[in-house]
Amino acid sequence: MTDATRPPDSASPSSVAITSPALKPPLLRGLGLRGAVVLNMIDMIGVGPFITMPLIVGAMGGPQAILGWILGACFALCDGLVWAELGAAMPGPGGSYRYLREIYGRNSLGRMISFLFVWQLSFSAPLSVASGCLGLSQYAAYWWPALERTWFSRQLALAVPGLGPLEAQIVVTPGTFVAMGACVLAVALLSRRITHIARLSTLLWTGVMCGIGSILVASFTHFDARRAFTFPPGAFALSHNFFLGLGAAMLMATYTYWGYYNVCFLGGEVKQPERNIPRALLLSIVLVAALYVAMNVGILGVIPWQELDAAAKSNSHLHVGAILMQRIYGRGAGGVMTALVIWTAFSSVFSLLLGYSRVPYAAASDGNFFAAFARVHPRDRFPYVSLLSMGAVATVFCLLRLADAIAALVVIRLLLQFLVQAVGVMVLRVRQPDLPRPFRMWAYPAPALLACGGFVFVLLSRRHFMREIRSALAILAVGIVLYLVRSWRRGEWPWSNGGENT
Repeated sequence: MTDATRPPDSASPSSVAITSPALKPPLLRGLGLRGAVVLNMIDMIGVGPFITMPLIVGAMGGPQAILGWILGACFALCDGLVWAELGAAMPGPGGSYRYLREIYGRNSLGRMISFLFVWQLSFSAPLSVASGCLGLSQYAAYWWPALERTWFSRQLALAVPGLGPLEAQIVVTPGTFVAMGACVLAVALLSRRITHIARLSTLLWTGVMCGIGSILVASFTHFDARRAFTFPPGAFALSHNFFLGLGAAMLMATYTYWGYYNVCFLGGEVKQPERNIPRALLLSIVLVAALYVAMNVGILGVIPWQELDAAAKSNSHLHVGAILMQRIYGRGAGGVMTALVIWTAFSSVFSLLLGYSRVPYAAASDGNFFAAFARVHPRDRFPYVSLLSMGAVATVFCLLRLADAIAALVVIRLLLQFLVQAVGVMVLRVRQPDLPRPFRMWAYPAPALLACGGFVFVLLSRRHFMREIRSALAILAVGIVLYLVRSWRRGEWPWSNGGENT
């Protein structure tokens, strides 16, 4: 029986360090429930809700865009229950890497699937970090409009047999270098002990709550219900265009809710993980969903949705929070709100890099990824090679357009991780019914099935949906080739006759 499947008892790893014969020194279990919830919330509440609100209104064509936020929250909760069950049962570092390996067989198919998860994360995690940094730089344009001036732009295309063209647009503006600087600063602040990071995250969370609270107070003290709920003709007509718009809106909403699972990647550093991981997951989803829905309704009651729609179509002036405060209290208040949103965006980048950097480390510790990623700082005990590598790739991805980075990120993760994992929690119930599960999904298997249905809808119910799917399939194909070559050289599955260890 592995550490991942050992039932919790008096000798539970909830208060000790994770050790591994392949890795010295160990990670430190220093995160309690409060720290885990705080890290999840600052991961979720980045710049996303501030920059995607106009995009979601533009996709739906009116204030009915709130449906995207509500449905996004429902699917986040369904998927959160998947993560909660797996995270409590297998509370080690790496999150999905560990779950997929155990679900599908650690020495058989699960070995390849978990490798492919880490491989796609090498692209999707830096995309997530880069999108936060790009959003930060776009918000800074409220102070310095010249940051949005385009210095260089080029559309890249690569024809791949069997897949079609792979496309990406490279854009260089002064804001590009602001985004890159944010990546570098986040890496520098994360290069320390987890206990120090927990204290720093509380400070960041305080700034995040100040920003959200200011918007809520300002918008609801100047709220106009007629402005908020004046719908265009046919707003709720269940037409083809309605579902296309809803799919695009939910893709953006899904992006803004992501981060609730961050605690699972830090499973090896959480105290009493069998209790605190599910609690942190579900608490953060409920709290953030309530904040998002309230904030969006409030802003629609102050800023006409037609103005937000125009901003989405121009892909500029997306700094909604600053505009709201300026309209109510003047230019100075808009500047203060800009500072709070930038603080919020950076907080999310900080939390994202923290969680994701633990995944290649976990895979390398198992011998299922490149060995350098298993190196731990001898004094501060954090996986420094993994952290530095992920930060470097995220810095390069800051050359992409924000909307393209978000779309590519969501599609890659849904196709190559979330769907496989939601199906996997049901597979694990069949294959290992006696596995200790300190937390069991409510109303099983309905949440897992609803999550799968929502993910498929988001993937397919958009215009030009094949563009990002082609990129995801290309990443998958390259990853399979890399895995097969590497496993052949090492004599591992499928080239070996080793039995499956579940």
